[in-house]
Amino acid sequence: MAFFLCFFFFLLASSSASACDRCSHQSKAAYFSKASALSSGACGYDSLALGLSGGHLAAGVPSLFKSGAGCGACYQLRCKNPTLCKKEGARVVLTDLNPNNQTEFVLSSRAFVAMAQDGKGQQILKLGIVDIEYKRVAREFKNQNLAVRVEESSKKTRLLSNQIFVSRGTNRDSRC
Repeated sequence: MAFFLCFFFFLLASSSASACDRCSHQSKAAYFSKASALSSGACGYDSLALGLSGGHLAAGVPSLFKSGAGCGACYQLRCKNPTLCKKEGARVVLTDLNPNNQTEFVLSSRAFVAMAQDGKGQQILKLGIVDIEYKRVAREFKNQNLAVRVEESSKKTRLLSNQIFVSRGTNRDSRC
């Protein structure tokens, strides 16, 4: 019985330590110069993505993308360069897969600049890649709106493929 209890507590401790979804992590982030590259990404948001979180979009590595289950997840990113970056950083919404293993995130240029202090946006863009600290954050769903999009694949017989999007406020005001 004692062995079983020790084994159970070991499993409990190891699973909670490795499955920390809201813990802070250290990594790097780069940016795309065109947000449309992220909006037409693997999550399939298309034009709806540009209105999510004020255009603060991100592509994440497979461990964040989670085979599509990570789509729409919100992250708080903070650049670690204190001379260029704000302490609070920026919130982004995951809209695409980043297969590149050099950075965990590729951001829209709007999101990348949002991490910078006022007047230092061009300086942070010149860096191209920055060290970041990030964590997953909850979305707020006050005044919920619902959007339904029927996919092109629905033209095939006996197949109805659609996506349901929930956002706060209008799409332009939707924030993480």
